[in-house]
Amino acid sequence: MTGYSTEGFARDEHMVDGVRSVVYSAGKGPSVVFFHGGGTFHGFEWARDWLDRFHVILPYHPGFGESADDPDIGSVADYVMHYTALFAALGLTRFGLSGASLGGRLATEFALTHRAMVNRLVLAAPAGLLAPECPPPDWASIRPEDVPKLLVADPAVIARWWPADADAAFMAERARERVSTGRVLADMEAADRKMRRRLPRLGVPTLVLWGGKDHILLPGLARHWGQAIPGSTVTMIDEAGHLLLDESPRARKLAADFLERG
Repeated sequence: MTGYSTEGFARDEHMVDGVRSVVYSAGKGPSVVFFHGGGTFHGFEWARDWLDRFHVILPYHPGFGESADDPDIGSVADYVMHYTALFAALGLTRFGLSGASLGGRLATEFALTHRAMVNRLVLAAPAGLLAPECPPPDWASIRPEDVPKLLVADPAVIARWWPADADAAFMAERARERVSTGRVLADMEAADRKMRRRLPRLGVPTLVLWGGKDHILLPGLARHWGQAIPGSTVTMIDEAGHLLLDESPRARKLAADFLERG
């Protein structure tokens, strides 16, 4: 069950360390890679706004979407190693990089590890930092059917992606991706300490975007990212929620304009 279309996107499969990795791509121009967050149910139709400016590359992480599971991936560093090999297979040596939520964390770690490969970095409500004034949701008390309303400011945006009558296969895929996310975001306190120590050395022009109505990673976290990354630009999109690029044309344009300056 999907409410999104991949029409016009090329679909390729690559074997990385024996694991099937699915990559969609479309558009012409400088290469831009996007790392999705902890759920793939909403697809990447928003990326159509970028196709007249970039060659957009949209991989599914192992354990998510159409890519196979990789039981040996248990950390963000493991994902960085996976993408190091995948990008070598794709012939990518220098590109713009963007990521949302979990994907923002992965994009940050990739840029920290491979600074010379990333010309510009866009982070849309990235995971990875904590703040006492911005507690995360209590997922144990949230019913699956209530998750969609936490992800967007306008519930109508998500209705076609997460239907009210979601079937068992749809929910099983959500559970699979939730497990994959949990495996790499298990110790957030340790991640916060390490990120705050390393972010001042990022050395990549960075734009941080945040939805003013984000209920997953609260908007106050944007300030912490801006303070941790020297020279970064932080922009709040007041009208949007956590699925920032899906929900906000303004966010998509700001991100594209920033990436194009690379």
